[in-house]
Amino acid sequence: MLTCFTMARRPDSRKSEVLNEKDLKELRHNLAHLSAAAVRGFCERAYQDCRMIYNRLPSPRQMQTLVQIWKQLWKWR
Repeated sequence: MLTCFTMARRPDSRKSEVLNEKDLKELRHNLAHLSAAAVRGFCERAYQDCRMIYNRLPSPRQMQTLVQIWKQLWKWR
């Protein structure tokens, strides 16, 4: 009889790293009141955080931040 033994997985801590609606609204408000140069600098940092390094995926919070910055830059074009 074959039995399959698998190791227990640790809970994914990144699931708690999601921006809720209140946090998203605050981020949008703050981005709207920054200068275009400051938003571009913030975008560069967020882009660096979202890069895939080996098998490390960016957290949902990092991706949400990058998307909100992109939306703000798109509004200003």
